[in-house]
Order: sequence, then structure tokens, then C-alpha cells
Amino acid sequence: MEISKVYDRSRVPLYIQVASVMRRRIETNQWVPGQKISTLVELEREFAVARVTIRQAIDVLREEGLLRSQQGRGTFVAERPVSRHWFKLATTWDALVATIKNNVPKRIKVDNPPPTPILREDEGKIAPRYVFMRSLQFKDGEPYGIVSLHLADEIFRRAPREFRQHPALSVLAGLRGVRVRDAHQTVVIGGADLITAELLRIELGAPIAECRCVVLDPRGIAIYVADIIYRSDAVKLHIDLLAGTRTSAQSGRGGAKASRRRRKLASESIVYIDRDETRNPPGSYGAIR
Repeated sequence: MEISKVYDRSRVPLYIQVASVMRRRIETNQWVPGQKISTLVELEREFAVARVTIRQAIDVLREEGLLRSQQGRGTFVAERPVSRHWFKLATTWDALVATIKNNVPKRIKVDNPPPTPILREDEGKIAPRYVFMRSLQFKDGEPYGIVSLHLADEIFRRAPREFRQHPALSVLAGLRGVRVRDAHQTVVIGGADLITAELLRIELGAPIAECRCVVLDPRGIAIYVADIIYRSDAVKLHIDLLAGTRTSAQSGRGGAKASRRRRKLASESIVYIDRDETRNPPGSYGAIR
């Protein structure tokens, strides 16, 4: 494979592309902690780029704590490379609330904030009024996330001080009398724009994880709409594919009985639906479709 053709397909600066390849070698233990990496001449030949590009790539990884240089000896993989992808994206409500409850957000002043969120088809109805807040999330003094939040005014007024000082979702989860009908989070991969790159201290166009979290109340009103941007080198998505299987297995005979009961109800419901889809006769289980 001609590596120059790979470079040509990307608008990302060459030294960033080279740094990405070298970073991946460290993450996969192709380059192990303490190992001396190839010389500048060897790397220049391998990557088919100028020596200054190799130096820039090494500087990036050195700033990230992944490489260290010793004068007269060369460049080595750090003995204890900085932990990456430490922030696990939650896949349940309880896990999400627990993950962020101890965060201390740094509020960002926003001139002319958007009065309402733009809701998609499956994201509920607009509340009469919203409060908009934007904040930065930090770990060890380094920013890793930007939160842009629309919070329903009626919810904000119940605990304005707490919402200003703590992660809004954890405050919302602790409010008495607030019921949640639906909550979902979507994640897509994007590239950092100018403002994002400046706030998160990353390169323009660097990969980012764009998360959108929407919470609906029983009326179907979106009371919490957050667009969250994470540095891609800080987050990971871990999904337990056997969680449901283990739950079923642990339920034992009780679970089996419940399963048979659900199948029976579903069967009876299907029978009635087949007979007449416009009504639910006495004894039918119309809630099961």
C-alpha cells in the first residue's frame, strides 16, 4: 500500500496523521512501555514524510505523555502512558447519573443563547420556557467535555442554585415529584469546529463524540435537552451484551413462569386482534400489542 495515497485522502495535517498511527501502536502494545522507538531516519523512511513532520508527531505524543525523549539515547514509550478513554459513556439512567454526580462544571457565559432546543421527531414536545446553560467538564485540570443544556424553566425554578452549581441531570434525578417517562442518549462521531477545538484544547477537525441526551416527563414534554461534546481520546462506549441474558437466567423458575405468562397474554391478545382490530372485548389484554 502506498502510504502517500492514504495521506491524500485526508485534509488532516500530515503530522497529526502520523501521530495517530504512532499513538495506535502504543495503545495496542505494538510499542510497549519503555521500548525505544525507531529513529527519525527510519520513521521518515517508513512514513514517507519529511523529518520535520516526524518531529512534530513525536512532540504531539510527548505532550500527551505517551513518549519521552532522552538526549543522546533516543525516544522511548513512557513507562506508564497516560490513561486514555477513561470516561465510560453510560448506557443506563442510573449509570449516567452516577457517572456525572461528582463533576464540578465550569459555567461558560453565552451571549444570545438559543431560547429553545431544536427537537427531532421522536424527542417530545417543547416546554413553554427554557433556561440555557453551557459548561466545561474537567479532569486533572484538562477539559474533556462541553455541555450545552436546555432545561425546562419549571424544573429549573425548583432548585436554581443546585442547577447552577452541580451537573443538571443529577440534580434533576434527585428532585421529588419529578417523574420521567422516557430518557435516551444518542452518540455520533464528528470533528471539532473552531470553538470546540479552542475550549477542549484539541486540533481543529480532531475526532469528537457528540452525545445528545433527552428526558421527557409524563406529558411528553422535553424537560432536559443536552448536547454534549467529548474529546474522542477521553471516552469509550462499553455495552454488556449479556446483561439481559444474565437477568433472565438469575430469575430462575420465576422468570420462566413470567415468560410463559407473557407469551400466554400475547397469544390471547393476538387472537382478539385477529378477530377485531377495532375493539378490545372483555377479558382481552389490549395493552399488549
